[in-house]
Amino acid sequence: MKLEKSLELYTKGKKNLVGAVNSPVRAFKSVGGIPIFIDRAKGSKIIDVDGNEYIDLVLSYGPMILGHRNSTVEKAVKKALKKGTTFGASTVGEIKLAKIVCDAFPGMDKVRFVSSGTEAVFSAIRLARAFTGKNKIIKFAGCYHGHADDMLVAAGSGLVTLSIPGSKGVPPEAVANTLVAVYNDIDSVEQHLAKHNDIAAVIIEPIAGNMGVVNPTQEFIEELRDLTKASGVLLIIDEVMTGFRSKFGGAQELLGVEADITCLGKVVGGGFPVGAYGARNEIMEMVSPLGDMYQAGTLSGNPIAMACGIATLTELKKQNPYAAFEKTASFLERALLNAAKENGIDLQVNRFGSMISPFFTKEKVVDFKTALTSDTNKFKTFFWKMMENGVFLPPSQFEAWFLGTAMSKRDIYKVRKAIDIAMKAVAKKSKLTIEN
Repeated sequence: MKLEKSLELYTKGKKNLVGAVNSPVRAFKSVGGIPIFIDRAKGSKIIDVDGNEYIDLVLSYGPMILGHRNSTVEKAVKKALKKGTTFGASTVGEIKLAKIVCDAFPGMDKVRFVSSGTEAVFSAIRLARAFTGKNKIIKFAGCYHGHADDMLVAAGSGLVTLSIPGSKGVPPEAVANTLVAVYNDIDSVEQHLAKHNDIAAVIIEPIAGNMGVVNPTQEFIEELRDLTKASGVLLIIDEVMTGFRSKFGGAQELLGVEADITCLGKVVGGGFPVGAYGARNEIMEMVSPLGDMYQAGTLSGNPIAMACGIATLTELKKQNPYAAFEKTASFLERALLNAAKENGIDLQVNRFGSMISPFFTKEKVVDFKTALTSDTNKFKTFFWKMMENGVFLPPSQFEAWFLGTAMSKRDIYKVRKAIDIAMKAVAKKSKLTIEN
């Protein structure tokens, strides 16, 4: 696979960009090699600066659910662009998108648009604290809620219940009010609630996606909802990744639970920087200008992003691709498991709707601890062989694969063929390692 131009841009980029990237996962650090620089994309395909074409299973980490340059979305964005980019005042697009979003989530009477998922989360946490008058937040080990200081809490082995910053530059006092529980373990939540009377909210990814895909058990998610209600603690469901992707009404629709506060991002903006948080009236009326919880943003609700969001969600609702996603995900799960079995490789596959993660481990992956048992060296070999065979994957064991509506049957079968080749390469590399 030729990557000469990517190497050239990587070398140039390091001069003025940190690591030549603007988000760490793009650096390909966990899989080695150099980051791929993309030139263009269309439909299900993405093409790098060296002319290598890939079936895209990254989809910009989720937003591009309709594929790249969807004609309906592109037309709507071009139309909005002709009127201006941003005005610092309200537009009709904000009202239209707000109605689509609120109609999709029964527990949401009002919504506030922001410019990222991180911004949605830290605003939701501030809102929970304002509404309850309490300070502590429970999160789950391995769940990612953006890079706000109080959500960057380390949760490795032996530290899963301690409030320890996971990034330099985050002072201990910034995470002193963050408690870490174990995903799929209701007892760990109950222990925090029994010990602390100052808990404002529990925040959770309904389907974990940043330790790879990890599904909640139905019992766990229902018990969590019941427990938070009984304790007077708000439940914040972070649907930045799953909103409009798992179902039109997000993972909440599939799981049959309803959040007190919902966070959105990715698909809601259709490829433009949009985040959102929403809740029932009595909670949202705490937000300025109706209430005393301040939150603002220069580009929040900008007309280009709103136009893209409206077009994306309207088209998504029209297509209703969720049954097709389930069928494709099931096919790829079988392809992964069969290829692993044929080559004597230990593999677990987790999936939810259009999100998939293979883990190179014997253990069933149910939380962060078990996710970390995956053999990342095997994933590294698998990743590069998939790339060589024209499939663009997230360059990390702990990121989800995403399916989109633009994938054709031919694309799906090409992915299956690449999986077969990549698993053989993993087996061959493992054998050589053992022999040496």
